[in-house]
This record gives sequence, C-alpha cells and structure tokens, in this order.
Amino acid sequence: MVFYSPNSKKYWIKETVESNTLGDIFMVQLNCYWNRDDRYYKKGNWKGTTALDGGTLFTQFSHFIDIMYWLFGDIDNIQGKFADFTHKNLTDFEDSGFVSFDFVNGGMGSINYSTAVQDQNLESSMTIIGSKGSVKIGGQYMNEVEICNIPGYEMPQLAASSPANDYGPYKGSAANHHFMIANVIQTLKGKTTATTNALEGLKVVEIIERIYKVRNEQFNLQ
Repeated sequence: MVFYSPNSKKYWIKETVESNTLGDIFMVQLNCYWNRDDRYYKKGNWKGTTALDGGTLFTQFSHFIDIMYWLFGDIDNIQGKFADFTHKNLTDFEDSGFVSFDFVNGGMGSINYSTAVQDQNLESSMTIIGSKGSVKIGGQYMNEVEICNIPGYEMPQLAASSPANDYGPYKGSAANHHFMIANVIQTLKGKTTATTNALEGLKVVEIIERIYKVRNEQFNLQ
C-alpha cells in the first residue's frame, strides 16, 4: 500500500473530498497509460506470468486503485472491456482495459488503463467531478494538480512531489516507498502506529479480483 506524507497532493485531495469541499461526487475517472515492453518483460522472469505477476492491474496499477478506494470507497456494478494489443508474446494477460462501475457511496467511476503505450509512460491521472467543483490530478505519475475549479475555494500551496522511480529503460510512479519503510520501522520500535493495515490491502486485492472476474468471463478464462 502507498503512504501519503501530510503535505502531499494525495493527502490534500483526501481532505478536500472528506470535508465536502467538492460536494456530492458525481464522476471519477482514473487514467493509467504506461509503457511496459520487452525491456520490462524478460523470458523466464516472474513478470508477465499469471501465477507470480497476476495481471496488469496488480503489478502496474494497484496503487492507483488503492488511492481510488481510499478516497471514495468500494465499487459495484462492474463492467469492462479488455484487450491484449502488444503483449501476446510477452505476458499471460491483457495489456489494456476500460472498466466502469458505481461507487457504493454514490457516483460513478471508471478506470482506463494500458501498458501498450509506445516507448515511455504517458499519463496517470484522476479527474473528479462533484456538485461544488472539479479537480484533475495528472502528469505522468499523478503528481501534478492540473485543474482545481472550486468556486470560492483557495487551493493551498503543496509540496513538490517525489521524483519517479527510475529503473533505466522504464520508470515507475513517485519514489515514496521510503515513507512506508520508515513507518514500518517506527511502528516496530513502538514510536508510532501503522498507517495502513492488512484488511485495507486485502480490500484492494478483492476489488481487482472482481474486475478480473469480468475480464475472465470475456476471455473465457478460469
């Protein structure tokens, strides 16, 4: 699970949603468009296998589903369309999907994702439309507040985001793992409490499994 420092953009949007600054949530759109090609998927490696990787939503985009669940809660009425455009010889599963659903707490949402983007990561963004305003957090790694349109609201100054994890030929999301590691160490020393728990992590896994149940029915997979 991801950890959010108090002055991060994710923590700010959490406060904005919970304080009803955006009002009733009408729509949430999560876009994750990345590159993962043969520079990432190597023959004989665990990456790309059903047994050890699990799928694109598990290995590449689970953090973003985690953020969505953290902000808006559980989902229902899942529908989806999935395809494998460029990974047929690299992975055991889809590389792209459009997934729509309802939030149990109200409003509707979608996750649109792909690892078939040419050469480099393109976008990781979340657009929120509420009854009192709208927000878009975008950039390659959901690291920029691109739009904050809430009449009468003054957005606070936010700290700069951590740089992206650099793995050479490809990049991952922002390098925030050290926050989580520090929290684990301090919790074990009895100096603080854990920022998340196993049940929250399992809930994100369960959401992805329900999305993949729709995918498996489409591809007649077991």
